[in-house]
Amino acid sequence: MTDYAIVVTTHLGSLPSGLAVSEVASATRIPQPTVSKVLTALARAGLVVSHRGAHGGYRLAKPPADMTIEEIINAIEGPIAVTECAGDGVDLECEHEPDCEVRANWKKINDAVKGALAGITLSDMARSMPSQLVVLSRSAEDATRLRTLRDGEDKTLTAG
Repeated sequence: MTDYAIVVTTHLGSLPSGLAVSEVASATRIPQPTVSKVLTALARAGLVVSHRGAHGGYRLAKPPADMTIEEIINAIEGPIAVTECAGDGVDLECEHEPDCEVRANWKKINDAVKGALAGITLSDMARSMPSQLVVLSRSAEDATRLRTLRDGEDKTLTAG
């Protein structure tokens, strides 16, 4: 549903006025019941607004440049958490918590994912993007080698 929500909001962001559910479904080629569910969830979260009447329909509640992918995911799925214990404000008691050696690292990973998603707006989604949004690597040295490879300065990348 989140994939559909991003497609729907990106489409709505490209228009100056609102669209009816049937128009959104037709334009995005997403089934109308799915578009309806997505728009209902987005409206509940305050990301889209609906207007009734002949010139009614759904439109974004704020400009596409001010709406992030993180907000859309939160509206459809709830707070982002790569594991149950990594989400914000989670007081989950896990049987492994007293001896867990990786919880802090899951939190770091979760924060990085959330930061990346918060850094991408609907305006970004509507434009053609470079082939690589984010460089993920195991170390700063790996990231430098990947950037060098991407920029065409070095055609070899050894396994580390």
